[in-house]
Amino acid sequence: MALGATVFHWQVSVSDVDRGFYDEVGLRIARHPSENMRYLLTRAIAYCLEYEEGIAFSKGGLSDDEDPPISVRDLTGLLLAWIDIGSPSADRLHRAAKAAPRVALYTSAELALLRREASSRTIHRGADIAVWRLEPAMLDALEKKVDRTGKIDLLRNDGQLYVTVGGATVEGTITRASLVDP
Repeated sequence: MALGATVFHWQVSVSDVDRGFYDEVGLRIARHPSENMRYLLTRAIAYCLEYEEGIAFSKGGLSDDEDPPISVRDLTGLLLAWIDIGSPSADRLHRAAKAAPRVALYTSAELALLRREASSRTIHRGADIAVWRLEPAMLDALEKKVDRTGKIDLLRNDGQLYVTVGGATVEGTITRASLVDP
């Protein structure tokens, strides 16, 4: 018998000073049995920091190579933003940049590894892909604090990320980088 997804329900108070966005975001996010918690937390943070009208998690889950983990679409269904998570292949990023006018990648992977993969082939508008790197230690510390349901406060200010769960705050950096070596 196959294991089912575990559903997390979080009410996230987002204060994104860097973007000028302040709102409550209700998250209902399914964790696939093969998905590690670091990936799930990165997806949740990306969703909150990219939040805008038309944002949605993919319906296909982790095994869907055709759709992004998170997308932003207009009212007609046109893809406006492809938001990827983790360490996608150069081919996937190329396809993303051809499919959407805006591509963002949220990751905790080492930039050198991402850049090596990105240099393995030409990526359409590769220099325009916004890479947001989260500190792995922050995600690991956060994993120990979150429950399946609860309230989370998320604050981004000047490249610092503060996540408060149950009165305890975990902090780390969120750094914007490029797939192209500086």
